Amino acid sequence: MSGQATHGGGVRVVTGEPGCGRTAFLARAARTSPAAYVVGVRADPVASAVPLGGLRALLRALGAPAGPWTASGPPWTVLVDALMAASGGRQMLVCVDDAHLWDAPTRTVLGHMAGHLRGEGPLSVLLSVCGHRPVDREFAALPVVRVDPLTPDEAATLLDEATGGALDRTVRDDLVDAAAGSPALLLGMARRLSPAQLRGHRRLPAPPADTELLTGLAGHFLTGFTPAQEDLLLTVAAAVHDAHDTQDARIALTLARRAAEQLRGTPPGTQSACSFGPLPELLVRTDAEVGFHSDLLRRAVYAGARPERRRAAHRALARALEETGSTPLPVLLHRARSTAAPRPGTATALAAAADDRTHPRSLRCAAYTHAADLTDDGTRRAQWYTAAAEQALHAGRTHRALRLLDRARDSAAPTALRGRAELIRGTAVLYDGAVDEAGASLLLAARLLTESSPHTSGSALLAAVDAAWAAGDAQGCLHALTTAGTPRPAAHPPTPAPAQAPDVRNRTALSRDLVYRAGLRALLEGKFAQAAGPLRRLIVDAETADAAGAADATGTDEPDTALRAAAAALLLGDLAAARRAGARALAAAGTPGTAAARARAREYLAYAELRAGRHALARTHAEEGLRAAHRTGQRNTAAHHHAVLALAASIEGTPEEVAAHADTALATARRHGLVQAATLAQWAIARADLAGGRPREAADRLGPLVRPGPRRGHFAVWMLAVPCFVEAAASTGRTDDGVTEVTDVVEEFARWAGFGADPQAPAQLTRCRALLARSDRADTLYRRALDLHDAAGGGDFERARTELLHGKWLRRRRRLSEARDRLGAALVGFERCGAHVWADQTRAELRAGGVAQSGAGRAPVPGPGLDGLTPQQLRIARRVAEGATNREVALTLSLSTRTVDYHLRKVFATLGVRSRIELARMVEKPGQKT
Repeated sequence: MSGQATHGGGVRVVTGEPGCGRTAFLARAARTSPAAYVVGVRADPVASAVPLGGLRALLRALGAPAGPWTASGPPWTVLVDALMAASGGRQMLVCVDDAHLWDAPTRTVLGHMAGHLRGEGPLSVLLSVCGHRPVDREFAALPVVRVDPLTPDEAATLLDEATGGALDRTVRDDLVDAAAGSPALLLGMARRLSPAQLRGHRRLPAPPADTELLTGLAGHFLTGFTPAQEDLLLTVAAAVHDAHDTQDARIALTLARRAAEQLRGTPPGTQSACSFGPLPELLVRTDAEVGFHSDLLRRAVYAGARPERRRAAHRALARALEETGSTPLPVLLHRARSTAAPRPGTATALAAAADDRTHPRSLRCAAYTHAADLTDDGTRRAQWYTAAAEQALHAGRTHRALRLLDRARDSAAPTALRGRAELIRGTAVLYDGAVDEAGASLLLAARLLTESSPHTSGSALLAAVDAAWAAGDAQGCLHALTTAGTPRPAAHPPTPAPAQAPDVRNRTALSRDLVYRAGLRALLEGKFAQAAGPLRRLIVDAETADAAGAADATGTDEPDTALRAAAAALLLGDLAAARRAGARALAAAGTPGTAAARARAREYLAYAELRAGRHALARTHAEEGLRAAHRTGQRNTAAHHHAVLALAASIEGTPEEVAAHADTALATARRHGLVQAATLAQWAIARADLAGGRPREAADRLGPLVRPGPRRGHFAVWMLAVPCFVEAAASTGRTDDGVTEVTDVVEEFARWAGFGADPQAPAQLTRCRALLARSDRADTLYRRALDLHDAAGGGDFERARTELLHGKWLRRRRRLSEARDRLGAALVGFERCGAHVWADQTRAELRAGGVAQSGAGRAPVPGPGLDGLTPQQLRIARRVAEGATNREVALTLSLSTRTVDYHLRKVFATLGVRSRIELARMVEKPGQKT
């Protein structure tokens, strides 16, 4: 779940909708708490029937007297005293579940207590409250930890754990989609399935979450309302029945009340809106609109109503919409749902109204689906299910799109319609599935659409290229690019005509696609000079079209065109153009119906900022993109964002953060064949190893990725990791024995750097050559590399890495004054870009050169201790303290045993110890810097 437990002092409110896992959150917080004493209390409504009943229950759990308190001061001071006495000065965590059920006086006491415990301290209190309504005023000022809905990956993991891995993958995905992030609903559906259904041998119930399960989970939250409020709740639930998420599930309050009055049989205008009383607490009002706090409760309200009552609510909404002059589609949809037997022609009318692009995609999807459900014509059924799937896909409901396509397959369809269905299927699987499977569907779609829609066929081919690219299949990319007579790159591609009419827009888009394909094909064939012209032309044309406002704002061409331009700019190394194109794609993806493009736009922006060395911005884009990917069911895109976050963390984060993001990316990458994401994640882990003084591990991980062979990394990514590999190999002495192998990799990197795809590549190449140089020529190469960094601009991190390596080289040659200057500049550079682990490595080098450092302020550190050791000696000391023999240390650090013996004698002399036991004690001593 997204909410994270916190163990700092003070009081926090944990909230979330019913069934979100608040109780599990508190249990996890208790399990992982470093506190010596944990107290758990569950609020009991019976105990709260009398004033301060909740306080008495809490005091009993703390082992304190439960009253009387008049002589001891106000009740809140009694509670604070009891907490202090129970903790005895130790760290203590108190978890109160369902605190909103306690009586108001007890909640007041908790609010006063929170003010006293504000800030860091030994006492931590977590108060769980239900998020189906506003937080009680007594808790309103407290910091809130919200338990968010499960992501698809989290939900799938929970199901696998609950079923022991026996769940069929397709069944699992169906349950994950139906649960919409609710763990309680997810587990409730799984428990009701038979073993045959769990294994996929029998069909699932339709729907998987039925009335009994939904209303059972909602429980008492649906009680205590007046008949008028119940009608208002049902009206709002029916009105937003087709909304994709809670944020979009809103209806005008005046419309909801008018429809609810008609549902009650009250003539419009004869009663005021006040007849409904206060707005039910299940509803939230935003300006003039109203919706549900909880999606689970919205579904439970609708499912729990009698069928005839639901139909009456839709009938009332249809009449209210007609009175307000609404567009036909919502009226027709409510009319169709208001009767068990719709009139003839309803299906055709619904489908015709759904063709109107001004309506939200969720509403169009519902209309097409309902039309397909009503018709007996097999071809029309396939056509309308396919149209519904397309709307679901663009609205970010990937799994829903695939299930609708499964329904469309049950009916015969013409070639063009089959091609359209395969295009949708391939795109959906590209977002969330095995990319090889996606590529096969997309190539089939291109063939089926060649005659009926050349532009759409070309789009399918480009999507197939994307699938092959994600899979690291260069030949697959070329195969897709050479399908259907892809033109050879031209020096001066034709300029597209201004886009006005739809057919002209299609021709313009087709022309741009051909230009992109020509440039990409030349790039993959190694013809870098020929690739630059078409790719540059695509960037210019996209910016010109955007400035002229020529893109179709109602379709999907605008974000797609900007995304292609961003990809072309990244291939050319024009990071400024890539950022501009990514920003345009993100802006275009903010229009209705383009939700699926937001995560991909963030991905390109994250890559651009990462390549430019702006790691904090890359992290921001990746975090936002990750949320968008989870909302729209794009696990493959999410994996790429996790890889970016791992790379950013390898510079400015912790090893644990790197491992968490990399492991998540690799889990999806291995399952879906995402070689690009896997290569980026492996590179991130290796860079973290290098930063943490583990060059051997880094070289072992990067070697297979950068050397030719079957395990080589992604064809467009491996060269980015070459500088890390060369540095790791040089640090472990591998360049002495295997210099030819490393040199070959560097020469390949040189050919790529000559293309100009990375502004920092020339400087990195020169740094690599300096690392391989055997003489004083290295000094000249390091200085040349620094000049190239300055010429490229930006790149604080890469420049600081070059300064660090140069400083190390100078120190080892006893040119201490020059080394201190270079290392000092490296430290400033690392601190500027937040590379804390790299800064620590630089400080260690400064200490080894006789400059005592402590933190960013560089204050002198008294006494040598471990700070007096060189980085190599410190690594040896740590491993000896762990119990390793000299030979084992030599094997681990790729050194000779004689070298280890020599450094260990120096360690003993510097630290003043006489045995390995004394050394182990010093290394493990609390507060000793290691």
